[in-house]
Amino acid sequence: MTFGQRVTIMRKQKNINQSELGALIGTSGNIVSKYERDFITPSIDVAAKIAKALNVSIDYLVNGITTEKGPITDDEATQLLHFDQLLPEDKVHVLAVVEAFLTKSKLQSLIG
Repeated sequence: MTFGQRVTIMRKQKNINQSELGALIGTSGNIVSKYERDFITPSIDVAAKIAKALNVSIDYLVNGITTEKGPITDDEATQLLHFDQLLPEDKVHVLAVVEAFLTKSKLQSLIG
């Protein structure tokens, strides 16, 4: 799937038309249409504005990186970046908490 196809899918899921997305990112609906049809490629700055307007990560739009529940949001991506700034012992604690929630989720899915 291409950048333009992912933009189209996310825009439609958000019930935003091309003109509205264009206004949100500071361009026209005609330009958005060209992005969606992969006739032109936006700059990295414009791609970031599109991601923010659609509440997805730029990684999702460019590379299709998703989670089980859908595209990673910018907020989630930011939190993941902050994880790297933690002290090693704090990282261990965070990962233990995440693992506990994953185990809980797996158990719940097995139970019913």
